[in-house]
Amino acid sequence: MTPSHVGIGILAALVLAAPGMVQAGPAIAPIDPPARSSFDPQLLTRGAQLAAIGNCNACHTAPGGKPYAGGRALKTPFGTIYGTNITPDPETGIGRWSEAAFSRAMREGLDRQGRHLYPAFPYDHFTKLSDEDVMSIYAFIMTRDPVRAETPPNALPFPFNIRALIGVWKRLFFERGVWQPDAGQSAEWNRGAYLADGLGHCGACHTPRNALGAEKKKEFFAGGEAEGWHAPALNARSPSPVPWTAASLYAYLRTGVDELHAVPAGPMAPVVHNLAAAPERDVRAIATYVASVIGPPTPERQSQARQLLAQEKRREISAARVDTGTPKALGETAPDGAAIYAGACGICHDSGRATSSGGALQLALSIAVALPTPRNLIYIIQQGIMPPEHEPGRFMPSFDGALTSEQMAALVAYIRTDLGKAPAWQNVHAEVNKVMQERRQR
Repeated sequence: MTPSHVGIGILAALVLAAPGMVQAGPAIAPIDPPARSSFDPQLLTRGAQLAAIGNCNACHTAPGGKPYAGGRALKTPFGTIYGTNITPDPETGIGRWSEAAFSRAMREGLDRQGRHLYPAFPYDHFTKLSDEDVMSIYAFIMTRDPVRAETPPNALPFPFNIRALIGVWKRLFFERGVWQPDAGQSAEWNRGAYLADGLGHCGACHTPRNALGAEKKKEFFAGGEAEGWHAPALNARSPSPVPWTAASLYAYLRTGVDELHAVPAGPMAPVVHNLAAAPERDVRAIATYVASVIGPPTPERQSQARQLLAQEKRREISAARVDTGTPKALGETAPDGAAIYAGACGICHDSGRATSSGGALQLALSIAVALPTPRNLIYIIQQGIMPPEHEPGRFMPSFDGALTSEQMAALVAYIRTDLGKAPAWQNVHAEVNKVMQERRQR
């Protein structure tokens, strides 16, 4: 998503020509931080579950920082925005925010002082929440440990550092209003739609955006971006080699393990981690709804999936008969993707599946291999997959520093074409270099 200079010019002209369009709201009077005892315990329990579904801690907690104390850098095409401190600290957090101020932020994208909030905070989704759910989340947030932590200033170039532009953006794209159920659907489907489209804000990543950063509503769930990663399509365009079902989506979202699809990585990893704390019925409802958006697979896709699964079963049996021995060190000769795969990957992704219950995903089934871009696969190879500290989960080592850019590109190309049987990605080496450069800049 690249900002359009034409679009920027239009917004700037609107700001100059119609200042009334960008006027924010009035300030809401501060309050004394409420005592924990002022909230019903059941409200706190429900608020914790809802905050998990909303993935609140992921954006409002810096790496290694205190929960909800802000400071996490959120990279956007328009610059870097830092997650704010939403602990009840009265000076640097939201301890002096009333429920009305909190509700307005969730529903209208205005802070307590009445200033526009950047839509990196997905109020275009949170506006759909019920009064009861907003109240529950408020109760949960206001009973966290207060942490004094100043939020770093956003690093946004001109003109994106002008908050008045957000008012124009809202006029163009923001639709305020509580979610309404579909009488033609089941209660479970409606619950899933409410959570996925509202609090879960799935479309914030899985829907493409226009040049001004707004979701393309007519391309709902058609695939998007999140922090540089590609968020796969969750509609009929789903690239999954094996079609998703409500059952497989539930297993993936609830446990992080589905043998026929993927292991959560990148921005999706904390989402799945948080959903483990959500009620089972809510996760099932989300899976039911998303599966309905994806829709049933065509007979052709079903046939292709059956052939792929049979092929991978044969590969697994064949790998079990081969003694791979100790992986050989990678030499300095011209990189050979097949040799690199055999030495670095095959011990887990091939023979390991037949000799251990912890065998890794068959890569021909991996969604990362089927995407229109190699970036996710590059990220996974470079960063590895690590479960949260002291928690169980699938593990994959990082190959950062173990492979040269040429070796990485050869490996990625081999996995895509020879294992995934998909058309070659273009400019793989250039993408590898970009990802490595990002790594060096952190």
